Amino acid sequence: MGSHKGVLVCGEIAEGKLSPITIELLGAGRKLASELDEDLSTLLMGSKAGGLGQDAIAYGADKVYVAEDSLLDDYNSDAYTRVAADLCQKVLPSIMLLGHTDVGCDLAPRLNGRLGGGLAMDCLAISIDPATKLLVSTRPVFGGNAHATMVSKSARPQMATLRLKVVPPAERNDSRQGQVIPFEGKVDPSAVKVKVVDRIKEEVEGVKLEDAEVVVSGGRGIGNAQNFGMLRELANILGGAVGATRPACDEGWAPTRLQVGQSGKVVSPKLYVAVALSGAMSHIAGCLGSKVIVAINKDKEANIFNVAHFGIVGDYKEVLPALTAKLKELKSK
Repeated sequence: MGSHKGVLVCGEIAEGKLSPITIELLGAGRKLASELDEDLSTLLMGSKAGGLGQDAIAYGADKVYVAEDSLLDDYNSDAYTRVAADLCQKVLPSIMLLGHTDVGCDLAPRLNGRLGGGLAMDCLAISIDPATKLLVSTRPVFGGNAHATMVSKSARPQMATLRLKVVPPAERNDSRQGQVIPFEGKVDPSAVKVKVVDRIKEEVEGVKLEDAEVVVSGGRGIGNAQNFGMLRELANILGGAVGATRPACDEGWAPTRLQVGQSGKVVSPKLYVAVALSGAMSHIAGCLGSKVIVAINKDKEANIFNVAHFGIVGDYKEVLPALTAKLKELKSK
């Protein structure tokens, strides 16, 4: 345990750039590394990873390990696990951070199984205990009804996946100095069991749900697909996106790509407006990271009010038109 030192961020590349979650992880990792007075390192994988090394340094990394291999251009469980595990066994980080994304959710448990460290998934906050210098991870439990604090006292590396938008992104500083270090991961093409044969990019109008700073979500109480137009109107005024609960998607009132919850997308906007939804645990788990939650429901006993910062007890068919009209009036001034 004593030989492990430093913080390592397992970065992701999206459309030729550092992904938003990677920039957030670099911000969180920089804070942890500074408190420990240790280095912050980053692992980037893919044939174009080398060209992003200076970007990672500008966002806070001291060292950037780049595994440039075309086999790593698309995420692959076997290849990514092998490269990341090889690097960890070489540099022996004390802390390893990954995003709670499709990649991180698949990769983190695999690495944990190989490396034997402690792992906290879907964290809302991470910090360093000033007394023990150990990583303290906070994550939701019981469908978001409570938060658990987790500490790995002996196993290394201490691993955590961090939810998108729960920490501010790192600020770019192009004057920062660091090292870009080539790393030859031992990727055996014959050991790669799965490969990406095609990608179909879904066309999305307006702001993507997971990127929106404002989300207006509707539940079963909306009643039908036509009434979702009221939510879209409010979302458009606020510059946001529309979301939905699983029952609303199952009814066909909204496409499944708009589903928020454990079996849908996890969102962390600045403002989450929950309209005519009861607040099932599975849905709350998908929006609990929102900075402000406003609930509109005619049932004052609805569970959503237990997590909402502000609540309006009333029929959404009366509340939304009044709210929309007021916002239009304020924007016109």
